[in-house]
Amino acid sequence: MFDADIAEWLAQRSLDPTAADTTVAGARRHSLAVNARSLALLPDPPVPAAEHEVTLGSVPAVVIEPATRFTDATIVYFHGGGWIAGDLRTHRQHMRRLAVETGSTVVAAGYRLAPEHPFPAAFDDCLAVTLHVAGASPGRTAVAGDSAGGQLAASAAIACRDLDVPLAAQLLVVPVTDVAGGYAGPGVNARYPSRAERAEGYGLTLAGMQRFSELYGPPGGGEGWQVSPLRAGDLGGVAPAVVHTSGYDLLRDEGDAYAEALRAAGVPVVHRRWPTLNHGFFGLGGVSAAADRAVRQATADLRTVLTAGQGGPSAAANLDAIH
Repeated sequence: MFDADIAEWLAQRSLDPTAADTTVAGARRHSLAVNARSLALLPDPPVPAAEHEVTLGSVPAVVIEPATRFTDATIVYFHGGGWIAGDLRTHRQHMRRLAVETGSTVVAAGYRLAPEHPFPAAFDDCLAVTLHVAGASPGRTAVAGDSAGGQLAASAAIACRDLDVPLAAQLLVVPVTDVAGGYAGPGVNARYPSRAERAEGYGLTLAGMQRFSELYGPPGGGEGWQVSPLRAGDLGGVAPAVVHTSGYDLLRDEGDAYAEALRAAGVPVVHRRWPTLNHGFFGLGGVSAAADRAVRQATADLRTVLTAGQGGPSAAANLDAIH
């Protein structure tokens, strides 16, 4: 059964004055407004020790440092928003929770957005930031993201494997993993029943994914692993993965399929599906107790993977190189 608190939240969200504007600019304003509302509802907002804005190459970023450090890793985080919306403001609570609850430094990338900057701009920016951070803390860098940011994290992990740049882990929350057909191809959609079962009514819609994919504009129907990691010919050797999906999400089945594909390729995987939650649960800890538990579990799972692999160079000792 769908989480009642989230259902009420979605009803209220639809009444926000920004919801009526369906332009790209409107979607960006709505994303900012919705995330601000959800942050205001957190009863105990995460408080990092410090955060500051930087530029890594040409990409703006935010570095967030935890008050208590549990790992020696740095997590590079990519926000969601369908490649067209979201920024370093909208997902600040996601970044802070990730830093505070894993006890790790988080570097969040403000990658370029479509349609002004279509594919491969977002992928190029996210990979560039990952390589920059990995150069400062070799072997102790993780990637993380939600939704489209989960896709960018998964694709960056594949690229790092191919470049012989070791990563400690990847956290993929409700990730996009198969854009082939632009969410409009009946053959591809039939592989993932959740696309029909959860096409509308739970926040993210199938029509929305079709629009996002069209605006992002990947070539070749979106079949390349740089946008569809599930289409990679070989996933062996990519970073250990934590994959969290949700029952009331049209991306559920492709996220589940990616977790299984990683496991089949011999990659260590922690995979959890949250049956009562929707696509946006990672930002709804103040809305739903179940969502809050799921977020805490996701950060705990990543922390476990990172602490299990400690022993490399300290991320804290290399922050000057990141800045």
